[in-house]
Amino acid sequence: MPAAIATIDEVQALLAAEGYVCGRPLATVVFLALRLGRPLFLEGEAGVGKTEIAKALAAGLGRQLIRLQCYEGLDAAQAVCEWNFAAQMIAIRTAEAAGGADRDALRGELFTEDFLIERPLLQAMRPQAGGPPVLLIDEIDRTDEPFEAFLLEALSDFQVTVPELGTIRAEVPPVVVITSNRTREVHDALKRRCLYHWVDFPAFDREMAILRARAPEASATLSREVVAFVQRLRAEDLFKKPGVAETIDWAKCLLALDVVALSPEVIADTLGAILKYQDDIQKLEGSAARRLLEEVRRDLAAAPG
Repeated sequence: MPAAIATIDEVQALLAAEGYVCGRPLATVVFLALRLGRPLFLEGEAGVGKTEIAKALAAGLGRQLIRLQCYEGLDAAQAVCEWNFAAQMIAIRTAEAAGGADRDALRGELFTEDFLIERPLLQAMRPQAGGPPVLLIDEIDRTDEPFEAFLLEALSDFQVTVPELGTIRAEVPPVVVITSNRTREVHDALKRRCLYHWVDFPAFDREMAILRARAPEASATLSREVVAFVQRLRAEDLFKKPGVAETIDWAKCLLALDVVALSPEVIADTLGAILKYQDDIQKLEGSAARRLLEEVRRDLAAAPG
């Protein structure tokens, strides 16, 4: 654990300095992940800030962020390393043109680190000048079970094996953050290797603090209306509820349009910033947006302070 991080409060302060506002439960699990050297598994809806915490942590610690973006069909070679076949072929042709190439010697020269293209997992095992990197394994739920099994082995001992080079082990383990949008269940064996935290949509006050940190130029009145409206939207029957990322994007769009207060017309014009499916947008067109805005303003007027 970095010597500068000694308490949970310091974790909150470090993240807040990078514009990431989190509650004590999340700060606690981050603190424990750093203290114990355990991977951190963050699960929750898309847009609630799972990826951002890895970015904020890397920036706050002054470490390199290495990101492995997961997708269907991702395999070990794409996650660890690949051989630069084009460079190998050029080396072969050059040796043949020179004549008298020793095949055994050439074979040995071709499979060295000079011809290795490192991918995120191998990069994270390498020593870094600023200290162990933050390895973000993003959206693990998009991969399949064979890759999960491979990842389980790699994270158990923080090492990977390249057949031609042998086993490469991290001298100091990276800080690992794994995220999942829960589009499918991730195997228990992988979760057991990690410290787990469900990242939920923030309460009103915390989302206000997040918006102030990410869009400080927005007025208090506009920020309150934006956050209250988005929180009201999440209670509606939508295919995809807007996350914190959409709250921030919407506020920035409104600022770009010089909007000082919400109106049904402004909401209708900018729904694409907070809703990403046409069916959801259609539900909010017309009287629905007006109704929600009236409810929001009534709630804000009744709220203390």
